[in-house]
Amino acid sequence: MRSKNILQMLEESKYTVAMSGIEMLLENGYPGLRDGEESYEIEQKYGYSAEEILSSAFYATRKEIFFEFLRNEMLAATAVPPGTGFENLKKLEEYHLVHSEITKRLFGLLERAGCRNVINLHGSIYDYFCPHCGKKYSIEYIRETEGVPLCESCKNTIRPKICLFGEMVDNSIVTKAAEEIQKADVLLVLGTSLHAALCHQLIQYYNGDKLILITNEEHYSDRLADVLVYSRVDDALEKLVKEYQNKWNKEHELEKR
Repeated sequence: MRSKNILQMLEESKYTVAMSGIEMLLENGYPGLRDGEESYEIEQKYGYSAEEILSSAFYATRKEIFFEFLRNEMLAATAVPPGTGFENLKKLEEYHLVHSEITKRLFGLLERAGCRNVINLHGSIYDYFCPHCGKKYSIEYIRETEGVPLCESCKNTIRPKICLFGEMVDNSIVTKAAEEIQKADVLLVLGTSLHAALCHQLIQYYNGDKLILITNEEHYSDRLADVLVYSRVDDALEKLVKEYQNKWNKEHELEKR
């Protein structure tokens, strides 16, 4: 289906929810820490996989390596700003064509791009707290400290406000995401397969018939989409935004005559 038909769906939609997947992260130049060559390099460097390091057990028993990995591999990556995919998703929100976004990525790219109604299923590496006294800390505090960061109030180890491997996702956050999906008449799935964890858990709550999937990789679950576009997400969103802007400009030119 052509992009202008997608634009028409978004314009006619009363409530559209976008789900942002791994492809948007990779298109933005962020590392795929659990896949491919980067995964191999991490195991060579640290002696453990990214999944092992980012686990609740590892945080509890090997804090030095946990925070070394966090600073060197994850916080360092945030030097790359949100790219055109995230910037254009923000524009679609500003145009009231997208109303909320759901992701499980930890780098805060949606919020940093300016999206306002974001649900982070797994949290963000921009948020930190003391699990003992609850005092909150910023990403700058973690960057500026060395070794294992301790709470200024009670001297317990600070931790990122993310869902580590081995932990359950906060049920209230899952419920909020499910409620968003339930009230959507258009579901815009960006850069992930419908079988991936982000979608598999949540699309069961979607009751509409306008599930739009934009992905650069074919998957057997693609057949579940009502509208399917094989493309880089950033390219597809840029075309949608330009098409909307061109249409808006033409309409306003006619009004001036």
